[in-house]
Amino acid sequence: MKKVLAFSTVLFAMHVCAQQKDAFPTAKIDHSLDSAKVNYKTQQRSITYGSVTIEGKPVNYQAVAGALVFKNSQDTPLLNVSYVAYFKTGEDATQRPITFIYNGGPGSATIWLHMGAWGPQRVFLEDTKRTKAPYKTVNNDFSLLDASDLVFIDAPGTGFGRVITKDEGGAGNGKDYFGIDQDGRAFADFITKFITDYNRWNSPKYLFGESYGTFRSAVVANLLSQQGVALNGVILLSQLLNYGNMTETTSGNPGIGLPFELILPSYAATAWYHHKLPNQPDKLEPFLSEVENFALNDYAVALNKGAALDAASFNRIAEKLHEYTGLPVEYIRKANLRVTGPQFEQTLLGDSSKITGRLDSRFSGAAIDPLSEEAQYDPMDSYIDAAFTATFNNYVRSTLKYGFGMTYHTFGNVGMWDFQRRGFIGFPNVINDLAQAMIYNPDMKVMLNMGYFDLGTPYFEGVYEMQHLPIPAELQKNIEFAKYYSGHMVYLHPESLKLLHDNVAKFINSSH
Repeated sequence: MKKVLAFSTVLFAMHVCAQQKDAFPTAKIDHSLDSAKVNYKTQQRSITYGSVTIEGKPVNYQAVAGALVFKNSQDTPLLNVSYVAYFKTGEDATQRPITFIYNGGPGSATIWLHMGAWGPQRVFLEDTKRTKAPYKTVNNDFSLLDASDLVFIDAPGTGFGRVITKDEGGAGNGKDYFGIDQDGRAFADFITKFITDYNRWNSPKYLFGESYGTFRSAVVANLLSQQGVALNGVILLSQLLNYGNMTETTSGNPGIGLPFELILPSYAATAWYHHKLPNQPDKLEPFLSEVENFALNDYAVALNKGAALDAASFNRIAEKLHEYTGLPVEYIRKANLRVTGPQFEQTLLGDSSKITGRLDSRFSGAAIDPLSEEAQYDPMDSYIDAAFTATFNNYVRSTLKYGFGMTYHTFGNVGMWDFQRRGFIGFPNVINDLAQAMIYNPDMKVMLNMGYFDLGTPYFEGVYEMQHLPIPAELQKNIEFAKYYSGHMVYLHPESLKLLHDNVAKFINSSH
């Protein structure tokens, strides 16, 4: 907006000068904020200081907003990765935990965990209510800075960073970063470079990933172990380790019933929240335990039988699914007992021409096409995207004094993501990566945090994956689980944010 206003002012001045040549000085355009002036080939940083009150206790910190630059063997720049780090002042850095934090996508910057969960300031939201500009930030009473130093990393091609191409004097290529293994190596390289540059090799180290960030964490944890970087813990929020467990992939993988079993408890939670169940239970957890048992037993048997399932059993399962999901029995029959996430989101509130959210099904919005088979957008996004984007862009420049003349890309232009991995077949799956990291470092702890109302990475899917890791049975004790009355971005729900903070802080404090 400032560029538009400046250009309009110049045009006005030129018009007046044409009439009164001596009345005004010659107009000049200010190029100081021209993004072309930014040198992405050099490492940059801005250092500021602040204080945050966390659960009633003040924490003073140093903030560093900047970028790390990676070069090839010929010293030619390849990649610029932006980050924001917070260090609690007055601490011994060799003893102080440090947590590397990132969102997912793939191809998302890390503004969501930064401004929603762990940074010293967070965007002001009223849970599932809409907000509008001007947006504001508030002191984050539940920042994780009391338990650990924090490093928010923007994925390659996002944030203020960029792949430095030949045209810009570099040798970068997006194909080197936009894929499962490529992305994992980039993050592992960032972490090793960061702990070297900031002398944090001896600090207790943690990974915190959300969504695809959990998928990434499995790869990064395994890579770091091979580079001599021992992690104290891996913290997962809204887990996905196997794309084959998503209902969205079942059309290309027919005959597989597991994804429908694992999402069923989240359907039940969503129907419970919106009061769409024919027999509404008072309490959620006991109800979900019943649904989970049904999913892994009667429902699983029915799906496994396929066309061999007799009519009476078919109708009995359909009636039970209606009881647990609130969907019409006839719809369930037409779906052959198999309803995908996008179909459920479109149908549950269909009598009012509304859809539920995908990543947080507590949210709802008008259907773009009430007759569509699947939901065509995620209402949660329409509630929060503008607020997060606006507040971060304001905060990073006004408070952290960084980003002038640059554009912050919330989502990167990552092109076609490379889901192929050498030696792997089938759908993308990193379960072996996490298992190998845990076996190599049996002291490493893992924590899984899940929201009941997440239809993108259902909570029961996360539990199932962790309970089926190919690890020695005794290593299962290294895994902790926590569930919340929220969705994918657990921290959008204020009470869940507090609980998430307390659980994660306890996990960090007990594992170093």
